[in-house]
Amino acid sequence: MSDVLARQSRSPEPERSRWAVPDRRVVLVLAVLCAICCIALLTLLLNPDGRAAALLLDRRSPHFVFPFTIQDFEHIFFFMALGELFVRWRVGEHELAFVERGFLPEDESTVLQYSDLGPIRRRVAKEFDRENGFLPSLINLSILQFQSSRSVDQTVAVMNSSLGLMEHRVDMRYGLVRYIAWLIPTLGFIGTVIGLGSSLAKAGASASISVQAVARMLAVGFDCTMVALMESAVLVFILHVVQEKEETSLNLAGDYTLRNLINRLYAGRPAMERVET
Repeated sequence: MSDVLARQSRSPEPERSRWAVPDRRVVLVLAVLCAICCIALLTLLLNPDGRAAALLLDRRSPHFVFPFTIQDFEHIFFFMALGELFVRWRVGEHELAFVERGFLPEDESTVLQYSDLGPIRRRVAKEFDRENGFLPSLINLSILQFQSSRSVDQTVAVMNSSLGLMEHRVDMRYGLVRYIAWLIPTLGFIGTVIGLGSSLAKAGASASISVQAVARMLAVGFDCTMVALMESAVLVFILHVVQEKEETSLNLAGDYTLRNLINRLYAGRPAMERVET
């Protein structure tokens, strides 16, 4: 068994990079800067009197001072959500990579005894923190429980409880993106209501107002909602794809721990065995 663990410990570790687990605050700041650059680029490229500039930027808005328009705020929140999803995607990739690290024996015959668990736990001890590292965290907690109780049933119960808490943690991580996916259409509807209200107010205040002027104000209001719905649809799709990756990494971590640790544990204990600390 010691030879198997030695071979496992010599497995190469993946190269760490700056973006392996990005800092959320840095990414959010970069996302806002990207949104501002995108708005500036569209401002330079699009004809201010054209339909595209009216749809995407509300360039000649009768209600807001450009660039502080509803569409521009929608773009900023859209990029913020994309930045948050980028962080979650990188975390999912990082978690999936743990399964390929070979922390545990994966052959068909190895049985893990009490004395074999110490080296495994020492190897995974620095591979996780409070936020990341599903697989090493599960391995560490399961080994700790088995060392203290010598009960496979209690170890399975602790592992299942940990999986439930981790699943809840994963779901909580997407709260900001879900809020933005709700906020963007809400901003669009606010812009539409403002456009409708302004059109009705002008129509009621002047008997000579033209139909074309009212139609332009209504178009501006509906453009806000159109852009918002498109961006919200894109966000929800990417959210489901990224969350599926992170949940898959958690499921694989639980399955790997069950197959290669829990099912290999030998609960017997020789009478003269020395307890490791």
